[in-house]
Amino acid sequence: MQLTTKARYAVTAMVDLAMHGRGGPVALAGIAERQMLSLSYLEQLFGRLRRRGLVRSVRGPGGGYVLARSPQDIPVADVILAVDEPIGTTQCGGHEGKMCKGSEHCLTHWLWVRLGDRIYDFLAGITLAQLVAENEGQPSGLPEPKGSHLRAQGEPN
Repeated sequence: MQLTTKARYAVTAMVDLAMHGRGGPVALAGIAERQMLSLSYLEQLFGRLRRRGLVRSVRGPGGGYVLARSPQDIPVADVILAVDEPIGTTQCGGHEGKMCKGSEHCLTHWLWVRLGDRIYDFLAGITLAQLVAENEGQPSGLPEPKGSHLRAQGEPN
């Protein structure tokens, strides 16, 4: 499973905001430049993040966006869901009751639903504060990445 560009951009922008917003509002143009993201795309994402109560906009000179809650209180899963991205691995809608094949589930449906639940639980257990700490070289409390699933089969460890 890969997260969509929308989800990745939203999480990246929120971590940037958490890192640079300690002294006040952060302009989206600054986030766009630092992260090499489209400003117009960020404007769309931040509209959604604002409507979901994750950020607040500050108008006027020196305006921009601030986090609406402490970075310790914003899980990554909330950011992804705020930009209307489902966290799941089934093509049929997972828990929503849609069927994979007409009137029944495919043979591996519940495997993918369980995987989606684990992914959600993982992302719900990581906060923006932890990602900021990790990027600043501080202890984050996050496990070290193994990366073994990224290597091609047969490659040495």
